[in-house]
Amino acid sequence: MNYAALLAVVVLLTFFFPLSIRVASLYGVSPTVSGGILTGALIFVLATSIIRWQVLRYRHLTARLETARNQISAQPQSPRAYFVEGEHLVTTLLRVGRRREAAEVADRYAELSGVPEVEIVALREAIAQTAKKQRHSP
Repeated sequence: MNYAALLAVVVLLTFFFPLSIRVASLYGVSPTVSGGILTGALIFVLATSIIRWQVLRYRHLTARLETARNQISAQPQSPRAYFVEGEHLVTTLLRVGRRREAAEVADRYAELSGVPEVEIVALREAIAQTAKKQRHSP
């Protein structure tokens, strides 16, 4: 959701919330009850949209992983096959939390000819930093 849509939703809720409490009080519902129901509904909608966003994000990441795997199986000796949308497969695997698989992919990538040593070192440092973070997190 972009900024304009978010602002529109906030403005809409600002006017809708007091209006709905006023309408509910005309039908005999206390403002406390109608406020609680509206707050609950708002929390439900917010939670649903956050969960939906997380699921779509995860699906996008897994689609990128699948694309990278297909590229690597089609061209196993090409270093470019390890990149999807400008991001290395190891970085994507680390983002998803698959550190061991990322280490295996980094080792296979290091065995290819024509791969700059700087890239290999950067990938291994990223794996090491992720391992360090996982050890120190509760």
